Order: sequence, then C-alpha cells, then structure tokens
Amino acid sequence: MQKIGMAGSAEGVVAVRPRRTANTLFWAALIPTAATVGGFVSQYPYGMLWIGVLIVLAAAAAGAIVAGSVWRRAGAATLVGFAVFALGLFAGSNLNETYLKQLGERTGAVVSEAGDRVNGKGDVRHFCRVLDDSGSRAELGDIRNCHGQFATGRRVVLFEDRLGGLDPWIEASDNRAVDPVGLGITAGLYALTAATLLYAGRRRR
Repeated sequence: MQKIGMAGSAEGVVAVRPRRTANTLFWAALIPTAATVGGFVSQYPYGMLWIGVLIVLAAAAAGAIVAGSVWRRAGAATLVGFAVFALGLFAGSNLNETYLKQLGERTGAVVSEAGDRVNGKGDVRHFCRVLDDSGSRAELGDIRNCHGQFATGRRVVLFEDRLGGLDPWIEASDNRAVDPVGLGITAGLYALTAATLLYAGRRRR
C-alpha cells in the first residue's frame, strides 16, 4: 500500500515546501514588477496617469494582504505597502527618462515661453512651451523635466518617443546619460520589495 504523508508529518512537510517556495517566488516577482509597470504607464498622457496609479494601488494592496493577512507578517505587510508606493513613484520618472534618452529621437527646439502656474490646491506647476526645428509646438511640464530651469529663448534638445506615445523629454543638451541616482533608488526599492516578500513567505505562520 502506498504511504500518504499526513498533515504535520515529515512527508507532508516535504510535499508542501516546493509549492510554498513557488508561491513565495510568484508574489515576490509579481508585486514589484506590477508597481514598476504602473509607474511607467502613469507617464503616458490621455488619462493613463490614473490607470498607472490604480495598478500601483492594486499592487500595494495585494502585497499587504498577502504578507499581512495570508502569511501573517504584519511588519512585512507595512514595509511592502510603503515600498510599493515609493517604487511606483520613482520607477515612472526614471524609466521614462531612461527609455526616451536611450531610444528616443533627438530634436532641436527653442523654448518659446517658460513660467509656472498655481493650481487650485496652491501647488506650483512649471511649464515650458517649445517650438522644435520641424515647426511643431508642445507644452511640457514637471514630469517632462521642465522645472523652471529653462529661460524663454533657450535652445534645448527634445528626446521624442519614436512610437509617439510619450510626450518629449526636455534637456539642455543632447547628452543621453541618465540619472544613476534615480535608477539606483528604483532598483533598490524593487529589491527591497521582493526581498521583504521572500522573507515573509519563507517565515509565514
């Protein structure tokens, strides 16, 4: 007769371990990846900001529920929640810059107007209206690297999405170097989220 491992027996424990490991790895990969994708999607215009935000919120909620309610690791759940929010914030801007500056098309332009606006909440929003060498006009804001550092009449370079989905990224020169600090923070937050979920999954109660 074939021996079947009883719950709590050595055979049962051995049978459960591979499934538990696979489940832990699944969540440790899914949650930070979803937050990264959500952050990148939020950089697209036409209402994609809200879709990206929803993806990040869903990733934060799922990570907190799995680590806190399912695996019963409250501390890990709290850390995952904060890390996912921060990852979505940093990943969006840094991956957007990296993608456009490494793969985008460089176009010369002139800043036709630069300034700032104050919204209903009292927050200052910078803007740069640019005219590129082909005669096309665009208005860029803070998430396009316009932070009030470009004066009217300044010659700049636009890094444009070859697929036409993203608004251009504005820079003072045609240097394609990206911000290593921002990418390092993004990578660190991704690793922190994944490592926390791995720990919580292996130490689940």
